[in-house]
Amino acid sequence: MSKIDVSWKILGIYLLVLFLVCICSPASGQIVTTHFNAGWNSPNKVKFVGELTDCEIIHVDIVDSPKLQVKHKIVIVPTIVIFKDGEEVKRFQADISFSMKATRKEIQGVIDELLMSDF
Repeated sequence: MSKIDVSWKILGIYLLVLFLVCICSPASGQIVTTHFNAGWNSPNKVKFVGELTDCEIIHVDIVDSPKLQVKHKIVIVPTIVIFKDGEEVKRFQADISFSMKATRKEIQGVIDELLMSDF
């Protein structure tokens, strides 16, 4: 086998891997779940947010990031906002006692629906 044949095989494998990375990356990065809370409300943080799957998870402390609070119109904490392609799709807000009533199953269901809607 000559050097040229080996080079073409390596190039072909490289291009195949690059193609697969390009195809898979958008699918895994489209859904973002953002957990808005405040340090003073840490006892009421939504503990199961880290267990959500098939989405990127971002935690925002509204005391440290007041511009994000205003931008996303966060009026009570905790609030969980699910974004798809940068657009808000669903919002879960705490009740008057500052505790989240939505369940992990309910929030994961929305994420799963968004993933299935792409097929």
